[in-house]
Amino acid sequence: MTHNTKVKPTELKSDGILVKCGGFSTQLSKHVTGKIDGDPLWGSRFDYENPSAVIRTHLDFLESGAQIILSNTYQSSVDGFMKYLHLSREESIALIRSSCKLAKEARDMYMKNVTECKGISEPVLVLGSVGPYGATLHDGSEYDGSYATKMTRHEIQNFHRPRIDALVAEGVDGLAVETIPCLMEAEAITEMLLRQYPEVKFWVSFQCKDDLHLANGETFANAALSIWNMVKENNKYNPKEKIFGIGVNCVNPKFVANLFKSLLRNETDLPPLVVYSNRGEIFDSKKGWTGAENCIPIEAFVPEWIGLGASIIGGCCRVYPEDISRIRKCVNSYTSETN
Repeated sequence: MTHNTKVKPTELKSDGILVKCGGFSTQLSKHVTGKIDGDPLWGSRFDYENPSAVIRTHLDFLESGAQIILSNTYQSSVDGFMKYLHLSREESIALIRSSCKLAKEARDMYMKNVTECKGISEPVLVLGSVGPYGATLHDGSEYDGSYATKMTRHEIQNFHRPRIDALVAEGVDGLAVETIPCLMEAEAITEMLLRQYPEVKFWVSFQCKDDLHLANGETFANAALSIWNMVKENNKYNPKEKIFGIGVNCVNPKFVANLFKSLLRNETDLPPLVVYSNRGEIFDSKKGWTGAENCIPIEAFVPEWIGLGASIIGGCCRVYPEDISRIRKCVNSYTSETN
């Protein structure tokens, strides 16, 4: 694949607003022959079956201006790897760690190339992706959070702990707790991170079904404030040192502004905001992705997101490196105008 929209090294400047990569499995599908959508392990399978394609996918986003990449562990779990790859528990944990190694290897390759080209180098963060429990059920429940009424916080924490342990052990720069459909799961993970992983910085991003509500119907504003208050209570002097931000991902971009405004409406002490939307298409189990012809380019939303306080901006499903390049250039233009 060619990259006609790559950002040149000398353009890499965003002054406080960081650009995250796009839809990893979306881009990975261009480098593998196996089916990704519908697979019970989604893209995580390819950490095992095609690690070179995983590295290439990370590089695609880095070469297009991403400053944050996530490990390919959104749908990784010890139980899932044992069931579908027939690995032992120890091998499954090692595979999760391997995903981090692949992301860091891609970062090292990219930064070496930039240095050799005598470009301007900048830090690149590698975060461990922590997808919701529902993603491992491969029944769509990460988009309604229905399992929240059937599980306890303790059970949710026990599910997430082995993956988090592996990601932290491999030395990621933080964790991306993402596509969370319900407050209970977000609170359970946040509580565990604050108590058991005090050195780990993270963000929490929610999956939302409209411009006010999480996937399971709770309001985004209340959920975001609940997580922010937990962090503030645990880090009274500088809570922003503990959390990258709170926000939304894998949502239609047209919902984001109102979601953020609902949080901003009556509050002044707020966390940094994170947003990495999908393209705005709709997934149909029979037809696949539909509605591309009605989508507005994501970069068109970026100035408003920045104006509302977004400090991390990127993409999720169906967002390609070319989109990330345009987002990066938009961020650069905005910060240049304000300096």
